[in-house]
Amino acid sequence: MLSQEFKTLKNLGFRHCLLQALSFASVICTALSVYKGLGVVLNTESPIVVVLSESMEPAFARGDILFLYHPPYSTPIKTGEITVYKIPNSEIPIVHRVIDHHISTDGDYNTELILTKGDNNPGDDTVLYKGKKWLKRDQIVGKVMGYIPYAGYITILMNDHPNLKYAGMAIMALFVMLKRE
Repeated sequence: MLSQEFKTLKNLGFRHCLLQALSFASVICTALSVYKGLGVVLNTESPIVVVLSESMEPAFARGDILFLYHPPYSTPIKTGEITVYKIPNSEIPIVHRVIDHHISTDGDYNTELILTKGDNNPGDDTVLYKGKKWLKRDQIVGKVMGYIPYAGYITILMNDHPNLKYAGMAIMALFVMLKRE
């Protein structure tokens, strides 16, 4: 059956295959544009993240998709809010709850300092801060404004099994190429 599909693809011609490839690229570019547009509207570099661990259970489970926004710096982050932060030289952002915060005066500047903790963790996150006792406000990627339970498991599977990601992309490309208009 698959050989029949390849024969069909061969008979479609170069122009049709090129058109289908451009359609596939258009879909990918549209998805990327929507993601980047959300980032601009919500004032964050990562408007959507997937929970990768159980550290925030029962609030969020592994595989939940979180929607983030970054409030203006004039609005302080409050104790109890769930934030996503990123430590310098670390690739993976961390989703944890703010358990304490204060304003530190450094000369002419006020710096908002934040302490976080995972709901399911026994202690605060100072061990994650790489020698620091507090997070600075500019390390906050965003605050959680909503979520979809378990919808991110596909992302986790693709990260855990990279061949699955490539197979999925190949199957999508094949479907686009074989689509007839």
